[in-house]
Amino acid sequence: MESVYKKLRIYNLIMGFLHLVQGIIMLIVSNDSSLTITRNYLEFDREIMRLVPATENFMDLKMGPFIASFLFMSAIAHFIVSTFGFGWYARNLQKGINYARWYEYSISSSVMIVAIAMFSGMLDIVSLMLLFTVNALMNLFGLMMELHNQTTERTNWTAFIFGCIAGAVTWIAVFVYFFTSLGKANVEFPSFVYAILITFLVFFNSFAINMFLQYKKIGPWKNYLFGESMYVLLSLVAKSVLAWQVFAGTLRPV
Repeated sequence: MESVYKKLRIYNLIMGFLHLVQGIIMLIVSNDSSLTITRNYLEFDREIMRLVPATENFMDLKMGPFIASFLFMSAIAHFIVSTFGFGWYARNLQKGINYARWYEYSISSSVMIVAIAMFSGMLDIVSLMLLFTVNALMNLFGLMMELHNQTTERTNWTAFIFGCIAGAVTWIAVFVYFFTSLGKANVEFPSFVYAILITFLVFFNSFAINMFLQYKKIGPWKNYLFGESMYVLLSLVAKSVLAWQVFAGTLRPV
Protein backbone atom coordinates (compact mmCIF):
# COMPACT_ATOMS: atom_id res chain seq x y z
CA MET A 1 0.00 0.00 0.00
CA GLU A 2 2.89 2.35 0.75
CA SER A 3 4.16 1.94 -2.82
CA VAL A 4 0.70 2.85 -4.15
CA TYR A 5 0.70 6.13 -2.23
CA LYS A 6 4.27 6.82 -3.36
CA LYS A 7 3.15 6.44 -6.99
CA LEU A 8 0.15 8.67 -6.31
CA ARG A 9 2.48 11.30 -4.86
CA ILE A 10 4.66 11.25 -7.99
CA TYR A 11 1.51 11.26 -10.14
CA ASN A 12 0.29 14.45 -8.46
CA LEU A 13 3.70 16.07 -8.76
CA ILE A 14 3.80 15.36 -12.50
CA MET A 15 0.27 16.69 -12.92
CA GLY A 16 1.26 19.83 -11.05
CA PHE A 17 4.07 20.50 -13.50
CA LEU A 18 1.86 19.76 -16.51
CA HIS A 19 -0.68 22.34 -15.32
CA LEU A 20 2.03 24.85 -14.41
CA VAL A 21 3.82 24.62 -17.76
CA GLN A 22 0.57 25.04 -19.69
CA GLY A 23 -0.39 28.05 -17.58
CA ILE A 24 2.96 29.72 -18.20
CA ILE A 25 2.78 29.03 -21.94
CA MET A 26 -0.76 30.42 -22.02
CA LEU A 27 0.40 33.67 -20.43
CA ILE A 28 3.35 33.99 -22.79
CA VAL A 29 1.69 33.24 -26.13
CA SER A 30 -1.82 34.64 -25.62
CA ASN A 31 -2.86 37.90 -27.22
CA ASP A 32 -4.60 40.75 -25.37
CA SER A 33 -8.12 39.59 -26.25
CA SER A 34 -10.69 40.60 -23.65
CA LEU A 35 -14.42 40.43 -23.00
CA THR A 36 -16.40 43.30 -21.53
CA ILE A 37 -18.34 42.45 -18.39
CA THR A 38 -21.46 44.56 -17.92
CA ARG A 39 -23.79 45.42 -15.06
CA ASN A 40 -27.52 46.00 -15.21
CA TYR A 41 -29.47 48.50 -13.16
CA LEU A 42 -32.64 50.58 -13.17
CA GLU A 43 -32.72 54.22 -14.21
CA PHE A 44 -35.55 56.72 -14.36
CA ASP A 45 -36.64 57.67 -17.88
CA ARG A 46 -38.09 61.19 -17.70
CA GLU A 47 -39.72 60.91 -21.11
CA ILE A 48 -42.00 58.06 -20.12
CA MET A 49 -41.77 58.80 -16.37
CA ARG A 50 -40.92 55.29 -15.24
CA LEU A 51 -38.01 53.07 -14.26
CA VAL A 52 -36.41 51.22 -17.17
CA PRO A 53 -33.58 48.67 -17.31
CA ALA A 54 -30.17 49.95 -18.34
CA THR A 55 -26.75 48.41 -18.94
CA GLU A 56 -23.25 49.81 -18.60
CA ASN A 57 -19.75 48.42 -19.02
CA PHE A 58 -18.27 47.23 -15.73
CA MET A 59 -14.79 46.02 -16.69
CA ASP A 60 -12.73 44.47 -19.48
CA LEU A 61 -11.46 41.01 -18.54
CA LYS A 62 -8.32 39.81 -20.32
CA MET A 63 -9.01 36.23 -21.26
CA GLY A 64 -5.42 34.99 -21.43
CA PRO A 65 -4.67 35.42 -17.70
CA PHE A 66 -8.24 34.40 -16.81
CA ILE A 67 -7.92 31.09 -18.67
CA ALA A 68 -4.42 30.50 -17.31
CA SER A 69 -5.69 31.04 -13.76
CA PHE A 70 -7.49 27.70 -13.48
CA LEU A 71 -4.37 25.90 -14.72
CA PHE A 72 -2.34 27.59 -11.98
CA MET A 73 -4.99 26.72 -9.37
CA SER A 74 -4.68 23.03 -10.20
CA ALA A 75 -0.90 23.25 -10.23
CA ILE A 76 -0.91 24.75 -6.73
CA ALA A 77 -3.29 22.07 -5.42
CA HIS A 78 -1.21 19.24 -6.89
CA PHE A 79 2.02 20.68 -5.47
CA ILE A 80 0.45 21.02 -2.01
CA VAL A 81 -0.77 17.41 -1.85
CA SER A 82 2.47 16.03 -3.28
CA THR A 83 4.79 17.96 -0.93
CA PHE A 84 4.11 19.32 2.56
CA GLY A 85 0.41 18.34 2.45
CA PHE A 86 0.97 14.75 1.37
CA GLY A 87 0.49 13.21 4.83
CA TRP A 88 -2.85 14.99 5.25
CA TYR A 89 -3.84 14.01 1.70
CA ALA A 90 -2.97 10.32 2.19
CA ARG A 91 -4.75 10.08 5.55
CA ASN A 92 -7.91 11.50 4.05
CA LEU A 93 -7.76 9.17 1.04
CA GLN A 94 -7.71 6.23 3.45
CA LYS A 95 -11.02 7.57 4.83
CA GLY A 96 -12.49 7.92 1.32
CA ILE A 97 -12.31 11.70 1.12
CA ASN A 98 -10.15 14.33 -0.58
CA TYR A 99 -10.72 17.83 0.77
CA ALA A 100 -8.08 19.34 -1.52
CA ARG A 101 -9.86 18.10 -4.64
CA TRP A 102 -13.20 19.64 -3.79
CA TYR A 103 -11.82 22.96 -2.55
CA GLU A 104 -9.74 23.34 -5.70
CA TYR A 105 -12.56 22.25 -8.00
CA SER A 106 -14.98 24.63 -6.31
CA ILE A 107 -12.83 27.54 -7.50
CA SER A 108 -11.12 26.31 -10.68
CA SER A 109 -14.15 24.67 -12.31
CA SER A 110 -16.23 27.73 -11.40
CA VAL A 111 -13.75 29.90 -13.31
CA MET A 112 -14.08 27.45 -16.20
CA ILE A 113 -17.89 27.57 -16.30
CA VAL A 114 -17.79 31.38 -16.07
CA ALA A 115 -15.45 31.46 -19.08
CA ILE A 116 -17.77 29.14 -21.01
CA ALA A 117 -20.77 31.28 -20.04
CA MET A 118 -19.06 34.47 -21.17
CA PHE A 119 -18.34 33.02 -24.60
CA SER A 120 -22.01 31.96 -24.72
CA GLY A 121 -23.27 35.50 -24.15
CA MET A 122 -23.56 35.80 -20.36
CA LEU A 123 -21.68 38.99 -19.54
CA ASP A 124 -23.63 40.52 -16.64
CA ILE A 125 -21.47 40.61 -13.50
CA VAL A 126 -24.25 39.51 -11.13
CA SER A 127 -25.25 36.58 -13.35
CA LEU A 128 -21.60 35.49 -13.52
CA MET A 129 -21.24 35.78 -9.74
CA LEU A 130 -24.33 33.63 -9.19
CA LEU A 131 -23.15 31.08 -11.75
CA PHE A 132 -19.74 30.90 -10.06
CA THR A 133 -21.36 30.38 -6.66
CA VAL A 134 -23.83 27.69 -7.76
CA ASN A 135 -21.04 25.77 -9.49
CA ALA A 136 -18.84 26.08 -6.40
CA LEU A 137 -21.69 24.71 -4.28
CA MET A 138 -22.05 21.79 -6.70
CA ASN A 139 -18.45 20.82 -5.91
CA LEU A 140 -18.91 21.36 -2.19
CA PHE A 141 -21.83 18.93 -2.36
CA GLY A 142 -19.23 16.48 -3.69
CA LEU A 143 -17.20 17.09 -0.55
CA MET A 144 -20.35 16.67 1.53
CA MET A 145 -21.03 13.35 -0.21
CA GLU A 146 -17.65 12.00 0.84
CA LEU A 147 -17.84 13.51 4.32
CA HIS A 148 -21.37 12.30 5.07
CA ASN A 149 -20.82 8.75 3.86
CA GLN A 150 -18.02 8.17 6.33
CA THR A 151 -20.75 7.88 8.97
CA THR A 152 -23.30 5.77 7.07
CA GLU A 153 -23.61 2.01 6.69
CA ARG A 154 -25.22 2.35 3.26
CA THR A 155 -24.39 5.01 0.71
CA ASN A 156 -26.55 8.10 1.14
CA TRP A 157 -27.00 9.84 -2.22
CA THR A 158 -28.62 13.05 -0.96
CA ALA A 159 -25.56 15.28 -1.43
CA PHE A 160 -24.88 13.71 -4.84
CA ILE A 161 -28.42 14.45 -6.01
CA PHE A 162 -28.30 18.05 -4.75
CA GLY A 163 -24.94 18.51 -6.47
CA CYS A 164 -26.35 17.21 -9.74
CA ILE A 165 -29.25 19.66 -9.46
CA ALA A 166 -26.83 22.55 -8.91
CA GLY A 167 -24.72 21.39 -11.85
CA ALA A 168 -27.76 21.12 -14.10
CA VAL A 169 -28.84 24.66 -13.23
CA THR A 170 -25.47 26.09 -14.27
CA TRP A 171 -25.69 24.46 -17.68
CA ILE A 172 -29.32 25.44 -18.17
CA ALA A 173 -28.30 29.05 -17.50
CA VAL A 174 -25.44 28.83 -20.00
CA PHE A 175 -27.66 27.36 -22.72
CA VAL A 176 -30.43 29.91 -22.10
CA TYR A 177 -27.96 32.70 -22.85
CA PHE A 178 -26.48 30.77 -25.77
CA PHE A 179 -29.78 30.06 -27.52
CA THR A 180 -31.14 33.52 -26.73
CA SER A 181 -28.10 35.07 -28.40
CA LEU A 182 -28.27 32.54 -31.24
CA GLY A 183 -31.88 33.51 -31.87
CA LYS A 184 -30.90 37.07 -32.63
CA ALA A 185 -30.41 37.71 -36.34
CA ASN A 186 -27.15 39.61 -35.84
CA VAL A 187 -25.41 37.03 -33.62
CA GLU A 188 -23.23 34.25 -35.03
CA PHE A 189 -21.00 32.28 -32.66
CA PRO A 190 -17.56 31.14 -33.83
CA SER A 191 -17.14 27.39 -34.23
CA PHE A 192 -14.91 27.04 -31.15
CA VAL A 193 -17.84 28.06 -28.90
CA TYR A 194 -19.92 25.14 -30.21
CA ALA A 195 -16.96 22.82 -29.62
CA ILE A 196 -16.52 24.08 -26.05
CA LEU A 197 -20.19 23.64 -25.18
CA ILE A 198 -20.34 20.08 -26.49
CA THR A 199 -17.03 18.85 -25.06
CA PHE A 200 -17.52 20.44 -21.66
CA LEU A 201 -21.05 19.26 -21.18
CA VAL A 202 -19.50 15.79 -21.50
CA PHE A 203 -16.47 16.56 -19.31
CA PHE A 204 -18.46 18.11 -16.46
CA ASN A 205 -20.78 15.10 -16.36
CA SER A 206 -17.83 12.68 -16.38
CA PHE A 207 -16.85 13.79 -12.86
CA ALA A 208 -20.30 12.88 -11.55
CA ILE A 209 -20.10 9.54 -13.37
CA ASN A 210 -16.71 8.88 -11.75
CA MET A 211 -18.21 9.49 -8.30
CA PHE A 212 -21.21 7.30 -9.11
CA LEU A 213 -18.93 4.43 -10.15
CA GLN A 214 -16.85 4.91 -7.00
CA TYR A 215 -19.80 4.58 -4.66
CA LYS A 216 -21.35 1.74 -6.66
CA LYS A 217 -17.91 0.04 -6.54
CA ILE A 218 -18.09 -1.02 -10.17
CA GLY A 219 -15.02 -2.72 -11.63
CA PRO A 220 -11.73 -0.98 -10.77
CA TRP A 221 -13.70 1.75 -8.96
CA LYS A 222 -13.97 -0.68 -6.03
CA ASN A 223 -10.62 0.81 -5.07
CA TYR A 224 -11.12 4.43 -3.97
CA LEU A 225 -7.61 5.28 -5.16
CA PHE A 226 -8.53 4.32 -8.73
CA GLY A 227 -11.37 6.83 -8.63
CA GLU A 228 -8.94 9.39 -7.22
CA SER A 229 -6.50 8.83 -10.08
CA MET A 230 -9.39 9.23 -12.53
CA TYR A 231 -10.38 12.55 -10.95
CA VAL A 232 -6.81 13.76 -11.41
CA LEU A 233 -6.71 12.65 -15.05
CA LEU A 234 -10.15 14.08 -15.86
CA SER A 235 -9.14 17.39 -14.30
CA LEU A 236 -5.98 17.63 -16.40
CA VAL A 237 -7.73 16.72 -19.64
CA ALA A 238 -10.72 19.02 -19.04
CA LYS A 239 -8.61 22.04 -18.13
CA SER A 240 -6.11 21.45 -20.94
CA VAL A 241 -8.81 21.03 -23.58
CA LEU A 242 -10.70 24.16 -22.51
CA ALA A 243 -7.53 26.24 -22.32
CA TRP A 244 -6.34 25.31 -25.79
CA GLN A 245 -9.79 25.43 -27.37
CA VAL A 246 -10.09 29.02 -26.18
CA PHE A 247 -6.54 29.73 -27.32
CA ALA A 248 -7.24 28.34 -30.79
CA GLY A 249 -10.48 30.26 -31.02
CA THR A 250 -9.56 33.68 -29.72
CA LEU A 251 -6.20 33.94 -27.91
CA ARG A 252 -3.67 32.85 -30.52
CA PRO A 253 -1.41 35.62 -31.85
CA VAL A 254 -2.59 37.14 -35.12
